[in-house]
Amino acid sequence: MSCTTIQVADLRFTYPGAHDSVLDGLSVSIGEGERVALLGPNGSGKTTFVLHLNGLLSLQSGTIRIGDLDMTDANLPEIRRRVGAVFQDADDQLFMQSVRDDVSFGPANLGVPRGDLDGVVERALDQVGAMPLIDRTPHHLSGGEKRRVAIATVLAMEPHALVLDEPTSGLDPVGRRELAELLAGLPQTQLVVTHDLPFALQTCPRSMIVSGGKVVADGPTREVLADAELLAANRLELPYGFDVSAL
Repeated sequence: MSCTTIQVADLRFTYPGAHDSVLDGLSVSIGEGERVALLGPNGSGKTTFVLHLNGLLSLQSGTIRIGDLDMTDANLPEIRRRVGAVFQDADDQLFMQSVRDDVSFGPANLGVPRGDLDGVVERALDQVGAMPLIDRTPHHLSGGEKRRVAIATVLAMEPHALVLDEPTSGLDPVGRRELAELLAGLPQTQLVVTHDLPFALQTCPRSMIVSGGKVVADGPTREVLADAELLAANRLELPYGFDVSAL
């Protein structure tokens, strides 16, 4: 499995009809195989930024490079294959009658021969520990099971990088722990957008804080979360009694 780097320079973006820029010169460099948490208050530009990474929002100003490919219209199909997005609500990703059908949907549309699809689906489900779910109906699964299958639908496309939007949303403590273990075992470059600061500490050695459309802090997650003044300035807060230094 190939990983990839993500290079973003001076990214600027304004929504139609808006006066203020949502992104104001955001620059990011993520190395091959890194796991990075993207933190920040609501409205800081996190979602707008990650929607650029596989071309769901078009570039207005700045540059994006995924591995050896610049973000251009000609490169967009391959970039969308390389950068797999896992949505906050797994139900947005699961819409077929069975888990097998959901996981095979992307590869089938990429032109994977019918005779090869079962192998692709089984490898993806095996990566997330969800093979027993292969013939289940997605909407009858638990929150944690849905999350695993949603990740499998992306892994079936053989992406080089994963972008996960609030992956712990709706998960119970066991599901959250299992997800952390799953992500730690995947080789892809990962960008994890989250308000769950302990989860960021558990899964991502590096964290960035985005505020006002730019990166205002970038460093080892433990150091970022230990800076109470930095967190307060960016409307971030650890759970009551959580002591970063004790871990």
